[in-house]
Amino acid sequence: MAKYHPDLDLITEYAAGSLPLAQAACLSAHLNYCEQCRRTAGQLEDLGATLFDSLQGETVGDVQLNAVLARLDDVPPLSYAKVEQPLAGQTPALLQRLMKGEFADLVWKKITSTLSISYLSTGDPGYEFALYHIKAGGKIPEHTHKGSEMTLILEGGFSDADGTYHQGDFLYREPSDVHAPTALQSEDCICLAVLDAPLKFTGWKHRWMNPFLSLNAG
Repeated sequence: MAKYHPDLDLITEYAAGSLPLAQAACLSAHLNYCEQCRRTAGQLEDLGATLFDSLQGETVGDVQLNAVLARLDDVPPLSYAKVEQPLAGQTPALLQRLMKGEFADLVWKKITSTLSISYLSTGDPGYEFALYHIKAGGKIPEHTHKGSEMTLILEGGFSDADGTYHQGDFLYREPSDVHAPTALQSEDCICLAVLDAPLKFTGWKHRWMNPFLSLNAG
């Protein structure tokens, strides 16, 4: 069971459909593991629907009507069927769709001897959406964030100065946050990271890596 969750503001934005696509995809993947957040999101969606039903209808002109009808032929946005009771250990359906295979089938870019990254495309050009594979006991060098970072643990786990995180745990980092995740000694860690700006390594020995982690949104 997940112990770290998105805050209520993020879940509210998700339920309202106002989160950017890549961030919404990450949060929806967390809901695959977390009954608590899934229930909260459902309650907020029900509340929004009730408020929407109470609004007075507005008359629209032919131009607006035709614009809406034209969008019916658009390619549907990234989505997946809601999972009411996820299977333990199962990769979220949304990620299965994006990966088009297993973790081992992906193209992994080796950054260090213990860290590899695989970039996935959500169609949201403003955000990098990537899987990080950290070998057991491996460490991502200390870094800060030029923007926000969402992280969701998919397999294994890691720790930093603030705690230890396992499958399903969701973390949100602000630009000023500094940490150095270290994978658990017992198994490799695979996590999903969604960034709106590149990481920035702080130690002089690792600053040379910064150009290799430039935003690679798809």
